Amino acid sequence: MHINWYPGHMKKTKDLIKMNLKLVDVVVELLDARIPFSSRNPQFDELVGQKPRVVALNKFDLADPSVTNAWIEDYKKKGIKAIPVNALTGAGMKDLLAAVKETGSARVDRRVAKGADRSGVRVMIVGIPNVGKSSLINNLVGKKSAKTGNKPGVTKGKQWIRVRSDIDLFDTPGILWPKIEDQNVGMKLAYTGAIKDEILHIDDIAYHLLASLIDKYPDLITARYKFEEEDLHGQTIEVMDEIGRKRGCIKRGKEIDYDKTARLILDEYRKGTIGRITLEHPSDVVETSEA
Repeated sequence: MHINWYPGHMKKTKDLIKMNLKLVDVVVELLDARIPFSSRNPQFDELVGQKPRVVALNKFDLADPSVTNAWIEDYKKKGIKAIPVNALTGAGMKDLLAAVKETGSARVDRRVAKGADRSGVRVMIVGIPNVGKSSLINNLVGKKSAKTGNKPGVTKGKQWIRVRSDIDLFDTPGILWPKIEDQNVGMKLAYTGAIKDEILHIDDIAYHLLASLIDKYPDLITARYKFEEEDLHGQTIEVMDEIGRKRGCIKRGKEIDYDKTARLILDEYRKGTIGRITLEHPSDVVETSEA
């Protein structure tokens, strides 16, 4: 299965970022803490260039804490502050704002030195669809300033938003890249909902997710679905069948309802019901560039 999703408005967003980048002091790149590598649009490095950057690792409450710390250290080695946040509850927002102010202060000082009135740090938020940008903005501002939704691609316009007297945000819609060459990346984007479920073979996606979870977090699978450790030693499809039976995902004739089983597994992964899971460690990935 080859996964790609690049609606027309995403190309317009790429052009929007290019046009307005000169107006901002700091770029906040919002990533999914469960898949920090796969949730990075590789085009952002070229788009953002040398502009100061802060990384926000969203949904850290759903991610493995020890692996999140490893990512924070990995970014620190690159000279980039990475802040774990929860865009829904507001956890980590004070730390994020402090990092933005510190990172952008030098550019503000240079503007003032050239005769400009002292103004707030100008921030551009970038990220892929459904990574939580609108929720982040709403939480920072304290009111419903950006349209939110639980499907990727809801935010399609652009807007400046005053966070507080010393920080202004420039919001952009989420964008993927035109062609996802690495299908492992595509799969992980599908697991988290960054690609619309409607264009996917949902049972295949859940099957591959389950295989990955059995490999990386077998204890969480046995605990959640009441398995013995030896039950996971067989084929992934056998484990998926048993989950379907245990949860009553049965068609007439006692066949497994794979669509219902798949949606159950994906839903419990995305909500964190299975446990705190991170599918990528800094030591596992090699930085690549996709056109």
